[in-house]
Amino acid sequence: MSAVTEVAAGYRASRTLPLRVEALRQWRRRRTLVMGGVLAALPFVMIIAFAVGGGQDGRRGGDGRITLIDTATASGANFAATCLFVSAGFLLVVPVALFCGDTVASEASWSSLRYLLASPVPRARLLWSKLVVALGFSLAAMVLLPVVALAAGTAAYGWGPLKLPTGGSLAAADTVPRLALVVAFVFVSQLVTAGLAFWLSTRTDAPLGAVGGAVGLTIVGNVLDAVTALGSWREFLPAHWQFAWADALQPQLEWGGMVKGTAVSVSYALVLFALAFRGFSRKDIVS
Repeated sequence: MSAVTEVAAGYRASRTLPLRVEALRQWRRRRTLVMGGVLAALPFVMIIAFAVGGGQDGRRGGDGRITLIDTATASGANFAATCLFVSAGFLLVVPVALFCGDTVASEASWSSLRYLLASPVPRARLLWSKLVVALGFSLAAMVLLPVVALAAGTAAYGWGPLKLPTGGSLAAADTVPRLALVVAFVFVSQLVTAGLAFWLSTRTDAPLGAVGGAVGLTIVGNVLDAVTALGSWREFLPAHWQFAWADALQPQLEWGGMVKGTAVSVSYALVLFALAFRGFSRKDIVS
């Protein structure tokens, strides 16, 4: 005898917890505003630092090589690229871990998770809404930094071609598309951190535990990538490809490293997201 499931008239699971509602809830959180303020302030802090310390403007460092930081004051585009360079390794990891790790765990810590599911919001729908919004805010954070840096850098150093540390330059008209490609790759490379944070968020009631765990595991990945004794095994680490976006800032665009890095990051992220959905669907919600 088959079971009969009664559904209230007018109820649609797809209409529960709309994305705009979840986005507004997350937008009003203090940590969202604080993180946005920190990222927006970084370019101005760097401008002050270059003004106090004196911009290199393409002069060679002590070892005779020109680095991306040495060309930071050459133009607004160079300054934006430098801001991405100094922040991609760690600073941009924090908002991704924060937005994705604070999703489900925060609801559990407030003892509101079970009430959301009793609304009733299907578990898959709850996770999907929170994941999409978290990734959206993560992407917005990564876009905010270079946009502010490009505007502030152009005001401080002028608009011009992107001077390359390896020699030559990119035309001013090509800099914005190349920087957009860089931001896209940085976002994809951070999907592993997003997956770790989101999975941990479904396993714990402590938001800081999920956020800190994701940041900690990301740091461990960076440390392992620095162990040259691992040889070619490092290519399976997402951290190994985190700066492959530098190939986008070359006279001839190189796709090899970015394609490999994208494949590794997306593969890890899909597994972690799947684990999060699978585990949460079977979890006994008591908070």
